Amino acid sequence: MKILLTNDDGVFAPGIAAMAKGIAHAGHDLLVVAPDRERSSVGHSITLTRPLRLWRIASGPYEAGQDVYACDGTPSDCVVLALEEVAPETDLVLSGINRGPNLGDDLTYSGTVSAAMEGVVLGRPSLAVSLAIAPDDAEQHYETAAEVVLRLLDRFPGTSLPKGVLLNVNVPNIPLEEIRGILPTRKGVRIYVDKVNRLRDPRGLTYFWIAGRPEDELVEGTDVWAVAHGAVSVTPVHMDMTHFPTLEHLRDTFTSVTL
Repeated sequence: MKILLTNDDGVFAPGIAAMAKGIAHAGHDLLVVAPDRERSSVGHSITLTRPLRLWRIASGPYEAGQDVYACDGTPSDCVVLALEEVAPETDLVLSGINRGPNLGDDLTYSGTVSAAMEGVVLGRPSLAVSLAIAPDDAEQHYETAAEVVLRLLDRFPGTSLPKGVLLNVNVPNIPLEEIRGILPTRKGVRIYVDKVNRLRDPRGLTYFWIAGRPEDELVEGTDVWAVAHGAVSVTPVHMDMTHFPTLEHLRDTFTSVTL
């Protein structure tokens, strides 16, 4: 396959380099187009108010001969430029490997998942992959996530995904031999406690830092439950966000309304 690889951690992040190495060694054609800096939690934003730049990367954590570009825009910008200008023949969009999980409602903020969404918008099968690294983890098992993705591509080629659907993949941060299977899951619930921190700078002025501590509802069958139990979570995400039961209710409610 011809694979476009992007992320939201930046073109020099270890996760995207590990994924690029795995893709190349598996024999797929690879193009990397990724942000020139950290773009985490920018969601599905597209840059409309200034020009965008795109340039080749001649050094960094990549193997010799790999086709790598940096972009000064968002992850979604990277996908648009890659598919419209650099490699319109791309078969599959792969976003990651993200440093940290994208579980539950994280996917609504995630630049990683949003880049895959942009791939779907532009008519390509797309996957987002994240490694569930905790802030205090001493080791980062990107090689585990890369191998998981390659096995998914072997068993479930991207071209067989239904139109408008992407896969959101979350991998526990453990060695491959400790992974307890791959589980199809639904989006779970992840709530952030103490989301806003009020602090003071050296001049005594107040500022705010948005972060928070995640608390998950560990319901079996969800993405958060799977990763917490050492399994890979694979969640199909549909771009049509219409809630159809409510749509039917609204039709019944407004049928007799006249203006």
